[in-house]
Amino acid sequence: MGPDTVIPGIMAHFYNDDLEYIVDDYYDMVESDDEPVGDTEIQRDSGFDSDFEDDFEQSKQKSDTSALEARNGKDIQGIPWERLNFSRDKYRETRLKQYKNYESLSHSRTELNKECLQVEKGETFYDFQFNTRIVKSTIVHFQLRNLLWATSKHDVYLMQNFSVMHWSSILRRGEEVLNVAKPIIPTLKQPGLLSQPPSLSRVQISTMAVRGNLMVAGGFQGELICKYVNQPGVAFCCKITTDENAITNAVDVFHNSNGALRVMTANNDAQVRIFDTAKFACANCFSFEWSVNNASVSPDGKLLAVLGDSADCLIADAQSGKVTGNLKGHLDYCFSSAWHPDGRILATGSQDTTCRLWDIRNLSKSFAVLKGNMGAIRALKFTSDGRFLAMAEPADFVHVFDTEAGYVKSQEIDLFGEIAGISFSPDAEALFVGVADRTYGSLLEFKRKHHNQYLDSIF
Repeated sequence: MGPDTVIPGIMAHFYNDDLEYIVDDYYDMVESDDEPVGDTEIQRDSGFDSDFEDDFEQSKQKSDTSALEARNGKDIQGIPWERLNFSRDKYRETRLKQYKNYESLSHSRTELNKECLQVEKGETFYDFQFNTRIVKSTIVHFQLRNLLWATSKHDVYLMQNFSVMHWSSILRRGEEVLNVAKPIIPTLKQPGLLSQPPSLSRVQISTMAVRGNLMVAGGFQGELICKYVNQPGVAFCCKITTDENAITNAVDVFHNSNGALRVMTANNDAQVRIFDTAKFACANCFSFEWSVNNASVSPDGKLLAVLGDSADCLIADAQSGKVTGNLKGHLDYCFSSAWHPDGRILATGSQDTTCRLWDIRNLSKSFAVLKGNMGAIRALKFTSDGRFLAMAEPADFVHVFDTEAGYVKSQEIDLFGEIAGISFSPDAEALFVGVADRTYGSLLEFKRKHHNQYLDSIF
C-alpha cells in the first residue's frame, strides 16, 4: 500500500472518489418523508468515547433482526425496501453495474476470467442467525478490513470509531473493552524501544487480531497496542517505526515452531516485525522490497506468507525471513492471506478480484483461482476444521467455499455495505460479518448448518 493510497484521517475510506458507497445512494432512494433507521451522519474524528450507549431496548426493537423475522420476510439488515424507490433486486443490479473496484495496477481481465473456477452458488453452509446495529463496524482505511475477530461462537471483538467493542451474542449486548481516543499508558515498560512515547492517544486503529486472551491492534501512524482482554489497562503499546508512511497494515498472533506465542506486524515501511509476548520485545525484523500489506504464518510456525505492493506473493522462512518461494499469478497488489489448518494450502487475495490457492509442495502455479463479483479480495479465513474458506470483497459479498468439494460449491452471502471484517468462531460453528455503513452498519451472525436437526437445536 504505497504512499499515494494512504488517506489520513478517521473514516478515510469514505473520501475515496474512486469507490462508490451505498450510504450515499440510500438517501437518494429514501422517500423525503421517511426517516432512515440508524445514524444519519458519519462521526468523523470527534473524540467521543463510543456510541453504543443508546437506550438498549429501544434500539434493539428498531434495528435488530432475528432468524425468525428473516424467515418471515424481514430484510436481514433491516433495510425497508418497501419504502424505497427500488426493489432489492433492482438495486443489486444497479450496484453491480456501477461499483468501481479500486485498482493499483491496470490489467486486462479477459485471460484472468478464463482461469477462474466455475463455481456452483446457492449452497447454505451457514444459516442467518442474527443482525444487530447496537454495535457497528467502522473502517479507517479503505484497503484494510481485518477489524473483526471472534474468540468463541458467542464472543466477537470489533472496531467502532475509537473503541474496540465486545459483543456477546448470548446477552445481545455490546461493551467497550478498549478506548483509543484517550491516552493509553502501558502497564509494561520496555526500555530502549524505538520512539516509545510515555503514552499513545487518539489512535486510528487500522487492523486488529485476537487470539485467546490476547488482543493486538495496529495503528495508522505505526502504533502497536497489546492488551489482555481479561485484565484492565493495556499491557504494551508503542510506535514501532518513525517512517512517515508508517501505517500498520496487518497484525497477527501465532505460535512459532517452538510453540512460543508471538505477535507479528506488517507495515508500510516494508518491514515485518516479530515480537515475543513475555516483554513484547522485538525478536526479529525482516525487510522486503515493497510495503507489506499482509503477512501470515503457517500452522506449524515455519513458513511466512508475505503480500504487499506487488502482484507477486512471497514465502519466507519464519525464523530467518529468507525468501524461499515466489508466487506469481496475481495481477494487482495483494491484501489478504490464510493458511489451511493442515498447513499445505495457502490462499491469497488480490485487488485483481481473485483469490488464488497454492499447494506449498508446488509453488510454480496456483492450483485454483476463485473470483469475486465486484471487487478486491480483502479478507480470507479458513474454518478450524479446514472444511470452509470464507472470502470477503470490499463490499456486499462474502463467499463461503466448500473445500471438500474442491471449492466448486459455495454459499454467497449477499448484503449491502462495506465489509469491515469476517471471522469464524474457533469451533467453526459461527460466522460473523462486520458491516460498515452510516445507516446500516451492523454485526451479522450466521450459524453452521447441521444435517442433524438435534445438533441444530442445541447450537
